[in-house]
Amino acid sequence: MNTSAYKTIESYMLECMKDGAHDSEHIYRVLNYALDIAEKHTVDTDVLTAAVLLHDIGRGAQFRNPALDHAAVGSEMAYDFLIKSGWDADKAEHVKKCISTHRYRKNSGPESTEAKILFDADKLDVTGAVGIARTLAYIGIVGEPLYSVADDGQILDGTKDTAPSFFQEYNFKLKHIYDGFYTARAKEIAAERKETAQLFYEAVLKEVEEPHKKGRRLLEKILKE
Repeated sequence: MNTSAYKTIESYMLECMKDGAHDSEHIYRVLNYALDIAEKHTVDTDVLTAAVLLHDIGRGAQFRNPALDHAAVGSEMAYDFLIKSGWDADKAEHVKKCISTHRYRKNSGPESTEAKILFDADKLDVTGAVGIARTLAYIGIVGEPLYSVADDGQILDGTKDTAPSFFQEYNFKLKHIYDGFYTARAKEIAAERKETAQLFYEAVLKEVEEPHKKGRRLLEKILKE
């Protein structure tokens, strides 16, 4: 891919990316990971680069209508854009398939090497400290809490509750993501980051749980008096 073609795709991506947790810097980080992983594989770098740059362009549509799947919407948008930009239909279709299977919650997994690299590179940006930071940024954008409190007043740690919160997202998604990588390089990077995320979650849980329990006891004492 020459510089002109890259800049054309990059410009379109920048027009589409408005989500603070899925901004252009997320795209560039994913590209960095993808290029690192690709060093150990034989890939079509044009397809991989385009797929990475465009993989989240459907986020805006999903944000406006949560019933939509940004991977499905974005894959169609990417295909149409690449065809209008003069890309070969087969290559544009390859990019489309990469994007359509990059989402963690999708039932159908990636098949091509390029698709697997995109999947892994995108998921690496949800690992470690960066993954925690991005998750907190996102729950702030959509108005979700750090944690939920049960009817009996106890803080829910996210392991059983289903109401959206950071604790729930960590236990139902973040802590399990380390087992779902396709490439050896991505597994290596993720393994180095796993403990950081775990320690952060445990620290936050401890810091909110202990004063919460003591505060409730003190409040009950005051109210009784």
